[in-house]
Amino acid sequence: MNFLARSARAVRPVRMVRSYATEAAVAGLRLTFAVPHQTIYKDVSVAQVNIAAVSGDMGILASHVPSIEQLRPGVVEVIEGAATKKFFVSGGFATMNPDSSLNINAVEAFPVEEFSPEAIRANLAEAQRLSNSASTEEEKLAAKVEVEVLESLQAAVNAK
Repeated sequence: MNFLARSARAVRPVRMVRSYATEAAVAGLRLTFAVPHQTIYKDVSVAQVNIAAVSGDMGILASHVPSIEQLRPGVVEVIEGAATKKFFVSGGFATMNPDSSLNINAVEAFPVEEFSPEAIRANLAEAQRLSNSASTEEEKLAAKVEVEVLESLQAAVNAK
């Protein structure tokens, strides 16, 4: 018998019960949103957060089912009652906890309104040129990642 099998038999069964976060619904969704050099939101109560996850776009409200989602390049939209703020993230993770707290850790995050459509177009054209003319596989992959991020950024800026 291997170690894992012995360990599994030694553990007493636990009865799993699905419960609802009734007290969390009153307090709302608590958001912590950080990048390596800055905390954008720290335990702030918000109405809703929309994220661009690898598994698909999703809206998160208080009492959302706990989950961990990998973020793809795209928009994180924070709805604070009447105000809405949009941030472009290049990637990261979002963790929804059972207590209606949401932690977003992103590699980079910038307000969407800070981007210039003209600069994005120019950078995208250059990245596509590099992708087509790259001599090594490593250069091609780096250029393709840059093209993917810039295309997502262009879509986010055009949608605002």
